[in-house]
Amino acid sequence: MPRRVPPSVRQGAQEARHAVVRQLGHWGFGPMADASCTVALVVAELAANAVRHGRLRGRNFEVRVDYEGPASRFRIEVSDARLGRTPEEAVLPPGDRESGRGLFLVECLAMRWGWEPRNPIGKTVWAEVAAPGRPSGPRGDGGYG
Repeated sequence: MPRRVPPSVRQGAQEARHAVVRQLGHWGFGPMADASCTVALVVAELAANAVRHGRLRGRNFEVRVDYEGPASRFRIEVSDARLGRTPEEAVLPPGDRESGRGLFLVECLAMRWGWEPRNPIGKTVWAEVAAPGRPSGPRGDGGYG
């Protein structure tokens, strides 16, 4: 399945979040549903990290979200072109720091998360978020990408 490839700029991270919320709506999860808000926040944090830490000139990041209904979860993947900058342990930074909370938020919201090298270049950071039972409304093919 094709992946969504936003530009590797701050606006691209925002675009990815909005597109994922629209896709969740097609699957029956309204924009204010807990599932949509949680997935949108995880996508926003991982996409922002891809833009900030994984950017290589001329390369975009990729976003994929799958709704795995039988497993009651969403699988979120954000890939970038830089392997050397891998995610560190998710820790809450001191209160006076303006950044550094993204992976801590992902750790709190996801059932599990991690990263893996991406062939031929870069890495994929993934997270699995719990999904409620059956959504109400239209259902798509199970993937956003």
